[in-house]
Amino acid sequence: MKTNLSALSDAKHVRFGTSGARGLVADMTDAVCYAYVKAFLEAVVPNADTVVLGHDLRPSSPRIAAACALAIHDSGKEVMFVGELPTPALAFYCRKIQSPGVMVTGSHIPFDRNGIKFYRADAEISKADEQAMLATELVLPEDCSAGVLPPASTAALDLYVKRYAEFFEPMALAGMKVAVYEHSSVARDVLPVILESLGAYVIRLGRTDGFVAIDTEALRPEDVRQAQAWAAEHRFDAILSTDGDADRALIGDETGKWLRGDVVGILCAQVLGADVVVTPVSCNTALEKSGWFKRTVRTKIGSPYVIAGMEVALARHGGTVVGFEANGGFLLGSDVICNRRKLAALPTRDAVLPMLALLTFARQRRCRLSDLANDLPARYSASDRLQNFPRERSLQLLATLQADVASAQQLMVPGSGPVVHTDTTDGLRLTFANGDIVHLRPSGNAPELRCYAEADAETQAQALCASCLERIR
Repeated sequence: MKTNLSALSDAKHVRFGTSGARGLVADMTDAVCYAYVKAFLEAVVPNADTVVLGHDLRPSSPRIAAACALAIHDSGKEVMFVGELPTPALAFYCRKIQSPGVMVTGSHIPFDRNGIKFYRADAEISKADEQAMLATELVLPEDCSAGVLPPASTAALDLYVKRYAEFFEPMALAGMKVAVYEHSSVARDVLPVILESLGAYVIRLGRTDGFVAIDTEALRPEDVRQAQAWAAEHRFDAILSTDGDADRALIGDETGKWLRGDVVGILCAQVLGADVVVTPVSCNTALEKSGWFKRTVRTKIGSPYVIAGMEVALARHGGTVVGFEANGGFLLGSDVICNRRKLAALPTRDAVLPMLALLTFARQRRCRLSDLANDLPARYSASDRLQNFPRERSLQLLATLQADVASAQQLMVPGSGPVVHTDTTDGLRLTFANGDIVHLRPSGNAPELRCYAEADAETQAQALCASCLERIR
């Protein structure tokens, strides 16, 4: 069967978002998944001999991975199956053995959806790579039914553990009591291994059999309450978790209060001695106000844009270049040298590095995790979303608001004064006379409208976000 990936993508509603191709599981048929991988192999990595393949813990992921394996095999390439593992572990292994990779994961989105992420040997694919794939003409077999996956190698996971055990000082976390909220994160078994290898005492909590969609930018109220209850019960120094594929960190302090991902990113960049920090426009402006870094660069939301920004920054300025997102993912654009130990660049989102950076920093300073942000300017962020909000409706709303600033002010923040700055880098981000910021943007992964708010007080940021979404609802 002859087809064009773009036409197949539109017909089946499986499309590229901010990171990878995603859609409803019902739409991600074996043929669709086969076609995406086939297009990747033909348009982006035609000369590859081996392709690394892994997946997360979603119930649909093994079936999709098997369809991907079939496409790799039919393309005359060897399948290096690494089983269930964090996305950054797969990406790091791809860089190590200089082979491309395919990761089956829907990250944080609900279990009735899934996705596929694609990696070249050096980094995740770019937006230009996506367009090349969509333009690819394909010949698909009549039957793309998935077969049986080969036995999984532990090589990628072993290398991921070694990456951190060799960079951080031996027993760097000795004396620390750290809880891991396991739920259905694909890192729930490897994260305790890494922590224990550095001397931490680990408590495992909240493991689930079914898939739990943890969105690190829009936490469920029950996860907020549960972390606080666990803190009271177990008296730990920190609680750690991730989204489904473990490329976004969720870090809680000794009280069980979850830290904002963009604050985590600023602190991690400080610990690593970053010269240049690249981050999306949605992240907290404490980054610039801190004065800690030589340069900051703002991009559209999505790791491909952050990666592109890091590449430009590294070419122009050199030094230590890092990136982070408000969702807790941290990207390392250059090698980092500390105490004659090297941490190799990993230009994809990673959850483990910011966790270890903050924990070791708190231990070195002999302070609580909650104290680490005390030196930052008092700027607080909040974010949430309206689910089942069609993208077309979001785009129409933003066009209307951008054309009528007075209406935007009344809908988004009626009590914060006139608009003093408009940013349309990604969605509509308005800054008001009293310093409040509200940012609306359609999700690139699901039919959702996301809202980001920033203010001088935490309660104000939360109120701005909640009230704006309520008025739109």
